[in-house]
Amino acid sequence: MNEVNLLTPTNVREICSALHIQPTKTLGQNFVHDAGTVRKIVSAANVSEGEHVLEIGPGLGSLTLGLLEGGARVTAIEIDPVLATALPATVQGHAPGAPLRVLHSDALKVRSIERLNEAKFADGSTEQWEAPTRLVANLPYNIAVPLVLGVLEYFPTITQLLVMVQTEVAQRLSAQPGSKIYGVPSVKVAWYGHAELAGSISRNVFWPVPNVDSSLVRITRYDADEPGGGAQAPDTAGVDRDLLFEIVDVAFAQRRKTLRSALKKWAGGAEQAETLLAQADIDPQKRGETLGIDQFLALARAAQSRATASGAAHSRASESGAAESGAAAGVEGDAQ
Repeated sequence: MNEVNLLTPTNVREICSALHIQPTKTLGQNFVHDAGTVRKIVSAANVSEGEHVLEIGPGLGSLTLGLLEGGARVTAIEIDPVLATALPATVQGHAPGAPLRVLHSDALKVRSIERLNEAKFADGSTEQWEAPTRLVANLPYNIAVPLVLGVLEYFPTITQLLVMVQTEVAQRLSAQPGSKIYGVPSVKVAWYGHAELAGSISRNVFWPVPNVDSSLVRITRYDADEPGGGAQAPDTAGVDRDLLFEIVDVAFAQRRKTLRSALKKWAGGAEQAETLLAQADIDPQKRGETLGIDQFLALARAAQSRATASGAAHSRASESGAAESGAAAGVEGDAQ
């Protein structure tokens, strides 16, 4: 690949003008135009030479070019049809021969390597690549959390994610129990890996300049051989993830309530909620924001045990009822 020329502020404005693009808040379009910031992001992403990197929302291609400069092979998912069409030409003009594929799609609906392999090169051709091992993206705040959780769920080969998001979102994703910003995203991310803040980004490196600050958050899977890896993984064996996530949603639906009150309706009553909490060794007067992933796992196990016991009791009752019906039918038959 030839030399890569990153986008300048002038390039960004010229491309937008040529494409008749007016950045929209709906799609979270604030384009990075500072080469130093782009290289800072790529460095923080720990990209290796030849690595297949997934990028979501490449926009004009500022970060895309930085990733290519860093030696990555990039599959970019772009929802905006104008940007998706223009990106390959932009990259070819600034990095001729660069290994870039573009998939015009809503990233929230892309859930398999087969779908990713529908991405096209600049000449319209496709090629089968192995699954990506890293996500690097500048994400709009309104879909950042579902996108991150979706990638963690559907692309287990991605061992590390580095996303630039609104600072408040970055803090929520990486928050620890006991803080006011700790909540549903914090716990759900902790199911998959360890999240940490990885730097701040000035609002002045974007065009147009947003009204909020941005930060980088890095998420590393527990079992990943990655810089920043090695965090103690929670024991998720035997726990149904969907049930755990359901409990987390309920526990944080009314943050100011105690867990006994918050879980009352879901558990079938205040006493049932207190019993489950006791089985998980959790004080019923605590609030959801004080529980770590391990305590939520204990609560999910207690709920699963109750469901299993209830199912077994129901099965025994059904068998008993069937036996009694059979006996009664026998008596009626003798009488006839």
